[in-house]
Amino acid sequence: MKQPRIHPQALCETAHVGAGTRVWAFAHVLPGARIGADCNICDGVFVENDVVVGDRVTVKCGVQLWDGVTIEDDVFVGPNATFTNDPFPRSWVRPATFARTVVRAGASIGANSTILPGVEIGAGAMVGAGAVVTRPVPPNAIVVGNPARVSGYTAVARKPATPAESDGTPRPGRTELGVGGASLHELRLFRDPRGELSVGEFGRELPFTPRRFFLVSGVPGHEVRGEHAHRSCEQFLVCARGSCRVLLDDGHDRREVTLDRPSLGVHMPAMIWGTQYRYSPDAVLLVFASDHYDPDDYVGAYEEFRKLAAGRAARG
Repeated sequence: MKQPRIHPQALCETAHVGAGTRVWAFAHVLPGARIGADCNICDGVFVENDVVVGDRVTVKCGVQLWDGVTIEDDVFVGPNATFTNDPFPRSWVRPATFARTVVRAGASIGANSTILPGVEIGAGAMVGAGAVVTRPVPPNAIVVGNPARVSGYTAVARKPATPAESDGTPRPGRTELGVGGASLHELRLFRDPRGELSVGEFGRELPFTPRRFFLVSGVPGHEVRGEHAHRSCEQFLVCARGSCRVLLDDGHDRREVTLDRPSLGVHMPAMIWGTQYRYSPDAVLLVFASDHYDPDDYVGAYEEFRKLAAGRAARG
């Protein structure tokens, strides 16, 4: 088994350092810290006692990991990223407990970013350089700025090109998105001097007969909605006014579409993690649902969703 490599000029006081981990010069790791295997703890890093670092984590120079911080597997922490653990710090005043900050597996923290206490960075997320993270970051989200806001999502494919008529009007039809049975629908569109009319018939062009609908409007452009899946309920989304982006995730693949006209809709079957963001100021999102409201049908935690999705895939 590979042994950890501790630089002679590092001060590593913990016995809990995994195989193959390297701790470089001038790093200081306190006795209570736990560091996993194959990590790279670079020059000048400080790790306090109540800290857990998973496997294959890279912590670049100038980072301090304070009490209450947990870093899961395969995380990258960029140079001089700053973690905090006390929302109201005072000299010589120690809280009874420190806020818990968690960076989930596969996330990346950009150089010089600041992470406020008690925040969770979702699995696969990416925090841009210099961002100030004041609230939880959704899984796979890219956040930038001060305060950090969602600007996009990692590893998503964009919607396929839509066939058009000779006058440039999108041609009615259905396009499979390759994500858990989700599909993009160009509805029939009629134009005359009185205006435009778009239409779709449930049970014919559209995949189910709805039992419920709701409208989402007045969403600030920096806010994110959705961020859940349904165990059995299907949904059909149309942006009746303005535009918004829709991210669809089946636990393995992700695809993003932009709904920017009333004649374009997306069918989201059950067990698709759906996220809507980048609403235009005038956006009105119309959602048809196949079932009545049932709070038990919601899956609100991404890790739970991934486990459920993996179990369904294994059962075929």
